[in-house]
Amino acid sequence: MKLYLSSYKLGTQPEAFTGLFGENKRTAIIMNAQDLVLPERRAMRLQEERTELSNLDLQPEELDLRTYFGRPEAFAATVKQYGGLWIRGGNVFVLRRAMKQCGFDEAVIPLVRDNQLVYAGFSAGSCAAGPDLRGLELVDDADSVPDGYDTAQVWSCLNLIPYSIAPHYRSPHPESEAIETVVAYFEANAIPYKTLHDGQAIVIDGDDERIVG
Repeated sequence: MKLYLSSYKLGTQPEAFTGLFGENKRTAIIMNAQDLVLPERRAMRLQEERTELSNLDLQPEELDLRTYFGRPEAFAATVKQYGGLWIRGGNVFVLRRAMKQCGFDEAVIPLVRDNQLVYAGFSAGSCAAGPDLRGLELVDDADSVPDGYDTAQVWSCLNLIPYSIAPHYRSPHPESEAIETVVAYFEANAIPYKTLHDGQAIVIDGDDERIVG
């Protein structure tokens, strides 16, 4: 597997991310964790991601999971065209609902495990790679549902890594204080976890796993 799990944005060593790619530089930007924000703000943040990824010589384009709600076969055919995914932060519960409604897990997990697709993202995008969302309701609203979304809660995650991630840990980020309560929850409930300061990222390349930044 090739994973780049960042706390915030691309982190301080984005070359560790781009180094995971092969010849296919097409990168799908998944913005659905931002579906609760105003459309103009979402569009602005999408453009920021496009610019930053383009500056790394990647070929970014948005892959809006809402387009594939109820169409898992179409999503599976589309996602095979990319060399990597870049999943932006935001509300992780919204993100997981979007993933569930488009058949993301069934399509993406085999591609990632077979080294056909780089999985990368920050904050919510990184948290979604773990086993489940327990404890993250202390920082993200688990009950906010954008228009067009199923209301059923999704607690399971992709299980690409065997531990949860606590991003923005002791960092100059608005959610840093809330993350302390998440870490306390992990500790109290014996949930395996790793913390990431903003600037850091977990890089997994086959059997090699390290924290950079």
